[in-house]
Amino acid sequence: MTDTTKPKTSEKDFVTRLADAGEEALQRLAELPGGQKALTAMNDLRARVDELGKKVRGIDALEERVVKLENEVAALKKAKAPARGQARKPS
Repeated sequence: MTDTTKPKTSEKDFVTRLADAGEEALQRLAELPGGQKALTAMNDLRARVDELGKKVRGIDALEERVVKLENEVAALKKAKAPARGQARKPS
């Protein structure tokens, strides 16, 4: 029986090499003229995308609250409206 929870050595080596290549690419980019600005802009973009993702995840809860409130308002309108067949008597 093989253990599938541990990554194979070749997979681990590949991921390590890929991470090293990514770090090296970022270092080279930072050394280019304007590269540090580009890295800063990418980091800012990542932070904004993360923030946007958090806000979007909250939309479902808000939609559920709106539906609940709409149902409550509809129920209140039904309870408050007089029956159509009954006219009010003048005082």
